[in-house]
Amino acid sequence: MATEPQPRAVRTSDDGRPVPTLLVVLLGMLTLPMAMSGTTVALPRIGTALDASGAALQWVVVGYFLAASACMLVAGSLGDLYGRRRILTAGAALYTAGTLASAAAPHVLLLDAARILSGIGAAGVMASGGSLLAATFTGPARTRVFASLGTTAGLGLALGPTFSGWLVDALGWRATFLSYAAVGAVILTGTRLLGESRAEERPRVDRAGAATFIAGFALALFAVTQGSKAGWNSPWTLLPAAAATALLTTFVRVEQGLARSGRGRPILDLRLARNPAFAGWAVGSFALGAGTTGVLAFLPTYLQGVNGTSARAAGLTLLLMTVPILVLPPLGARLVNRGVPARRLLVLSLLLIAAGNAWLTTLHPGIPVPALAGPLLTIGAGQGLSIGIVDAQAMSLVLPSEVGMASGFLNTVRGATGALTLTVFGALLLTAELTRAWHTALWTVTALITALALTTHLLLSRPSAVGRRSARRNEWAQPSAQSTTEATPTTTP
Repeated sequence: MATEPQPRAVRTSDDGRPVPTLLVVLLGMLTLPMAMSGTTVALPRIGTALDASGAALQWVVVGYFLAASACMLVAGSLGDLYGRRRILTAGAALYTAGTLASAAAPHVLLLDAARILSGIGAAGVMASGGSLLAATFTGPARTRVFASLGTTAGLGLALGPTFSGWLVDALGWRATFLSYAAVGAVILTGTRLLGESRAEERPRVDRAGAATFIAGFALALFAVTQGSKAGWNSPWTLLPAAAATALLTTFVRVEQGLARSGRGRPILDLRLARNPAFAGWAVGSFALGAGTTGVLAFLPTYLQGVNGTSARAAGLTLLLMTVPILVLPPLGARLVNRGVPARRLLVLSLLLIAAGNAWLTTLHPGIPVPALAGPLLTIGAGQGLSIGIVDAQAMSLVLPSEVGMASGFLNTVRGATGALTLTVFGALLLTAELTRAWHTALWTVTALITALALTTHLLLSRPSAVGRRSARRNEWAQPSAQSTTEATPTTTP
């Protein structure tokens, strides 16, 4: 990324209002994971109530991920240009409206559409929330704040299945969406307390880049979803895959043309993605999601369908995995601030997740909860140690005026991870007898995460001299520590 001539690269108001910003963003990061993990517990009841099954029912979860992942990059970049609080407010409004519509949906297709709307809103909340924190906090404080973000997301994951399972058993599945909508309304109200933050300059919006990326990325994920169900040679798979390839190729050319001409700021500066250090953190983020999403999404369904457990009991079982995600992020941040290399902590986390997935292949009908404790605690510990450090480390590599783009990129990776993992994991579970299919899926995840751990280690272990040469070759420069931690933001009236 090109270094800007002045350290005042960000325009803020009211000194960023750090305390309200932190509280509102944390509330959003608490609710969105709850809405994700909790909805998986409610799927069997939703299917019974709406007479739905198969792809239409799975899209209650997959559609949310697809919409969120396709829109996060654009939401983050627009936040840099038009104001991160403004995009956060718009996202909270869409999320609340979509969740209310989900609670009232009389048909599964209308529920799928409402969940897609909720996913678009979630993209605005997640991308803008992370960039607001990155623009407001610096140095060790940023590491601690993002650890709090990881803790809060872990709390949402931990509470989601339990809370939703209790509501589903007591009041029905519609009550879960009503509760999430109520919190969305609180977030929307809380955005009035935040200061605005955006780039000092506002170039022309990259409309062509935004349109081609959203359409291309959504079609790519749709093709993967269709391929796992209709077959990889089906026209319903090949046609969207071809369209996605054409659109994403056009997107790359548009971004390259904008970077060369300087007539506007790209939605994604491709030099960011080519920076080995940033790419390493992105790969690590992908691996963290890929190693946990399948178990989180499908294990409750297995326990309810094969073992006959209630939705509440299935949610309580998942606490074995989600509680470590709640309690360990502060430990990870403390270790990094005390000098433990963050890259080593991330690689250790990925190896723990791989080991936990391998251990979970002991899964069988009638398995008691104590037998699940070891693998689920191991997976949760791996996720918890690093979930709070990835964003802080990656954000330190970009200019303050582009933290929205970086946050959007990282959240796009996470969203795509969720959608792809749900699709592939779900497809594997349909290929054979259920328990045997689970074993195949778990061994596949184990091999993938082990390979990604090695890739992350190689990308983040490159000598600093190589990183500097790569930076100069790509006209990218990391901002100095002084410009990152001591720059004084301008204040708007």
